[in-house]
Amino acid sequence: MTKFLGSKRIFTAVFISGTGTNLKNLIKFSLTKKSPITVKAVISNKNEAKGLNYAKKYKIKIRIFKFDNNDDREILNFLKKEKIKLICLAGFMKILSKKFIQKFEGKILNIHPSLLPKYKGLNTHKRVINRNEKFSGCTVHLVNSKLDSGKIILQKKVKVFKRDTSSKLAKRILKQEHIIYPKAILKLISNL
Repeated sequence: MTKFLGSKRIFTAVFISGTGTNLKNLIKFSLTKKSPITVKAVISNKNEAKGLNYAKKYKIKIRIFKFDNNDDREILNFLKKEKIKLICLAGFMKILSKKFIQKFEGKILNIHPSLLPKYKGLNTHKRVINRNEKFSGCTVHLVNSKLDSGKIILQKKVKVFKRDTSSKLAKRILKQEHIIYPKAILKLISNL
């Protein structure tokens, strides 16, 4: 860790699009003694993302970007100015450009609600139930230029019950996401 990112805590930006429960969880993790990160900025593609309320509550800088290709330079400049070294995607519903990913190669994490490489993309819970899978789960992985295809850092299996609906399964998986995302950050940083 010290060799790669310095001995201080790593300035981290969390990218969100929605309710921000993983953001809230990462902020709380960042405030613990064992955490190697400081959440310095929250970035969203939506002004109305509910998760921005957590950033306001904890007095963390907020920036809204459309995330079209014209935004890349502006976003990268902001991240550079804030000395951001790690990006955590947490319910972020936009695809990052190849150029952006190259600038932060190996330093962008994403949490996905399935056991990758199965069920990449959207509507994972519905697809899992429709295929009568016995297990689903969540995955924290590095982001590369292919959708949900980067190196897997950590996964957690969750049993699928016969009476599960998409929302019931989603709630149980979300609880596991909150557990493994901080663990994946610790694992990634200890390997750097």
